[in-house]
Amino acid sequence: MAQHNAFYAQSGGVTAVINASACGVIEACRRHDDRIGKVYAGHNGIIGALTEDLIDVSQESDEAIAALRHTPAGAFGSCRYKLKDIETHRAQYERLIEVFRAHDIRYFFYNGGGDSADTCLKVSQLSEKMGYPLTAIHVPKTVDNDLPITDNSPGFGSVAKYIATSTLEASLDIASMCATSTKVFVLEVMGRHAGWIAAAGALAGQGEGDPPHLVIFPEINFDRAAVMARVEESVKLYGYCVIVVSEGARYEDGTFLADSGNTDAFGHRQLGGVAPTLAGMIKQDLGYKYHWAVADYLQRAARHLASKTDVDQAYAVGEKAVELALDGQNAKMPAIKRTSDAPYAWTVEAAPLADVANREKFMPRDFIREDGFGITEECRRYLAPLIQGEDFPPFENGLPKVAKLAKHRVERKLPEFKL
Repeated sequence: MAQHNAFYAQSGGVTAVINASACGVIEACRRHDDRIGKVYAGHNGIIGALTEDLIDVSQESDEAIAALRHTPAGAFGSCRYKLKDIETHRAQYERLIEVFRAHDIRYFFYNGGGDSADTCLKVSQLSEKMGYPLTAIHVPKTVDNDLPITDNSPGFGSVAKYIATSTLEASLDIASMCATSTKVFVLEVMGRHAGWIAAAGALAGQGEGDPPHLVIFPEINFDRAAVMARVEESVKLYGYCVIVVSEGARYEDGTFLADSGNTDAFGHRQLGGVAPTLAGMIKQDLGYKYHWAVADYLQRAARHLASKTDVDQAYAVGEKAVELALDGQNAKMPAIKRTSDAPYAWTVEAAPLADVANREKFMPRDFIREDGFGITEECRRYLAPLIQGEDFPPFENGLPKVAKLAKHRVERKLPEFKL
């Protein structure tokens, strides 16, 4: 069969293991060099394709590509840039096809979350309408764990491990000082609409009285009086109270506790500051001394504490994406399928992008305790395997070694395109 080139890009918020997926894609392409010529990466995601700012990955050494597996963040640059609908912004999609045609790109691998799945599906649909032979595969990634069909999303397991560990360690700190100092600790974690990351914090506790004493989910309406009563009860019973709260915590009317009033490039409300907001309520209502922390980028960049399960799955979906493309399975996403809880086992199967794009997976109600402040045993069985195993990066001079890429640019062939 004829040899053609491939395009790979990273989109949205990065993770500790998105580069492991890049490694999986690139190494699989290199193993199939009879059908895939060069791999071009978009600099800063889909923007790199629109502006014809391409990185020639074929000029990177095998060692540099292998090092991506233990390097956090987006090695080729990511972006928060959502393509609009085809009808009103057809020129953008046509530009993508023009760039792909100019560089003989027939394989499109887009590594991202739900919005990226939508973009990948639209590119696939337009290429078919324009008669350009392009195979588009979405490579799943999101720390929020809210992609449908796949059992879990690559990137989540490592965040879950970091948050569970941080909750455990900070709880020991508070417990040791609570007699004469801080009584309440609030940890804010990511999760706009889905409380998966907050739920992971609950893995730190194994039994009655173990912290965290409250987990606040976006799926459960925030009731200030009920929360304050639980905080007061915990301090009286245990001497202190540890809370893990999702950034997407909201009132019954849908208003976020910490809405900045702004929106991001995808049209999502920008959040942040729920921890100090909640801590302020506790001080006002109960008078307890508190500390709060926002995990923020630390939780998604912590490759040094990545889950081995997560690293393996991130690599596997990248590898599977190439296999699906070479098999002619267009507009698909490699999805993780759990086949057993104990021992934990999983496979990777193809899911139609039409069933993935613009859909979110929320915490099931039976994963959340009846009182709304913790997780059930069923949820614990689901989460526990995802944080298993360590895959430490190599260290040098006390710090993790990361991939150093040359990032050779590809010569432009088309006129400049304005975004």
